[in-house]
Amino acid sequence: MNKKYIKYIDYIVSDIELPYIKSIEQYGLKQDEVVMVLSRVYNQPVTIKDNSVYNNQGNEIYREYSTGYWVKYEYDTDGNEIYYEDSYGYWTKREYNQYGKVIYVENSNGFIIDNR
Repeated sequence: MNKKYIKYIDYIVSDIELPYIKSIEQYGLKQDEVVMVLSRVYNQPVTIKDNSVYNNQGNEIYREYSTGYWVKYEYDTDGNEIYYEDSYGYWTKREYNQYGKVIYVENSNGFIIDNR
């Protein structure tokens, strides 16, 4: 890739906002370019299928709906969901023990379970 093209992709990465896929539409990118942009946004290789973005472990890390509603997820190295957030501002954090059991939950409504 030439430097000018890389600068353009980097510009898009820094310019887009949530909802990502809708935000990217204005650039008229090809599917492989959209994948490149979102891989840079998430700092990891991603795949896209039906307005969902998946990491290389196959976990859904982002989904966007035609209404503009979106959800995003983060996972620990064992594939456990540790963070959820949606476009309404709702979020949930989770922690797990070495056996994969949830030991801590906190959400944006103030709900907390702490079994650490």
